[in-house]
Amino acid sequence: MTTDVIEAPRRDMAADVTAVPTNSPMGMMLAAMQQGATLEQVEKMMDLQERWEHREAEKAYNDALAAFKAEAVEVIKRKAVDFTSTKGRTHYRHAELSDVVEAVGPALSKHGFSWSWKPHQEGGVIRVTCILKHRQGHSDSVTLEASADQSGNKNSIQAIASTITYLERHTLKAITGVSEKGDDTDGVPATNSELRDEWISAVARTDTLEALETIWQEGGNVIYSTNNLADYNAFKKAVSDKKTILKG
Repeated sequence: MTTDVIEAPRRDMAADVTAVPTNSPMGMMLAAMQQGATLEQVEKMMDLQERWEHREAEKAYNDALAAFKAEAVEVIKRKAVDFTSTKGRTHYRHAELSDVVEAVGPALSKHGFSWSWKPHQEGGVIRVTCILKHRQGHSDSVTLEASADQSGNKNSIQAIASTITYLERHTLKAITGVSEKGDDTDGVPATNSELRDEWISAVARTDTLEALETIWQEGGNVIYSTNNLADYNAFKKAVSDKKTILKG
């Protein structure tokens, strides 16, 4: 019986190092360690690399969003609403959530985007956040909120579901910057509610307090001139909520 010791083959560390991309965090760390860098220096380099990657991801997101908007995506208003109440006849068209998804989905995927919604309910308020994420990691979001839709003969679950669907539709439009286009209005002008929704979408898309103030002044005057107090209050609340979010 032999007692010879068989040594395991040595790993070629140089080969391992060269297998790592030099511009990757691991490559930078290995190169720095080979040159005698301290752990603190390596950590600073890693932090610098992470911040660079975040900036590159944000640039890629902005470039892809610009390319998406160049697609001239149109959301068609296919859903007709027509009823008569004590206030008179209400007649308008709007796009359903499926119309918005079908319109923006292919173009978003083409340019590396995915989207998701996060609903949240607290008290009588339903809040929906739409998150748009690019394949390189950067994401942005838009949040809108409203109370449960008690119109018609809806039960409590249907009322909540109706509001969530409504908010999902408008947050997706807001985060992508698309608007609805009527395929056949028959000469019927936009209703006050449509006008309100357009300005609320503008509120959701803004990202500075200065721009928000401009929207408040212009949109407030337009909606106030319709003499619809409910629409004006809804717009005012959207502005107030957005201001709270921007002040952070």
